[in-house]
Amino acid sequence: MAVSLVKGQRTDLTKSNPGLTRLHVGLGWDANPMDGNEFDLDAQAFLLNSDGKVRNDDDFIFYNHKISENDAVIAGEDNRTGNGDGDDESLKVDLSKIPTDVNKIDFTVTIDQYDVRHQNFGMVNNAYIRIVNDETNEELMRYDLSEDASIETAIVMGEVYRTRNEWKFLPVGAGYQGGLAALASGFGVNI
Repeated sequence: MAVSLVKGQRTDLTKSNPGLTRLHVGLGWDANPMDGNEFDLDAQAFLLNSDGKVRNDDDFIFYNHKISENDAVIAGEDNRTGNGDGDDESLKVDLSKIPTDVNKIDFTVTIDQYDVRHQNFGMVNNAYIRIVNDETNEELMRYDLSEDASIETAIVMGEVYRTRNEWKFLPVGAGYQGGLAALASGFGVNI
C-alpha cells in the first residue's frame, strides 16, 4: 500500500524496500484550458551533486535529452495534452547506475510556452508525483500537490536523494517563475 506524503516529509526508499533499485517516477495533472488554448506540461529530472548543481548539461533529462549517463535515468514519452487517466509523464530510474558523485535527483514539471499562452500552475489541478517499484509495479509513495501555485510556471515536485548507502524521497512542491529556462539555469544547466 502506498504511503501518502505531505510536503517536506522525508521517507526512506531502499531501507524499507531491500533490493529496490528500479523506480518508475510518475507525474500527473489535470489542466483547466483557458479560451481553448493547448496546455502542455513537461517532466524533467536533474541529477545533482553535493552543491545542488548538475555536473554537466548531460545531467539534465527532458524531452530533447531522454537518457542520462549509463541509462541511469530515462524519460518517457512527451504527453502534449495531459489528457487521460494515470501518469501524464514518467521517468525510469535505476538507482544502481546513479554515479557516486550524484547526491540527488530532482523531478520537476514545467509549462511549455507559458509566456505565449499566459499560463501558470494556478490553472492546473490534481498535480502529483508517485514512486513505483518498477519491477513489481507496486506504488510505494505518492505526493499530491495541494497548494495553489497561481503565478508559478515551474514546480520541483520531489527528489530522490542519497544518504550514506540508502536512498530516500522528499516531496518538495516548490514553485518557480520563469519556466524551464529559469529552473534549468538555477540547477547549473547552460541554456
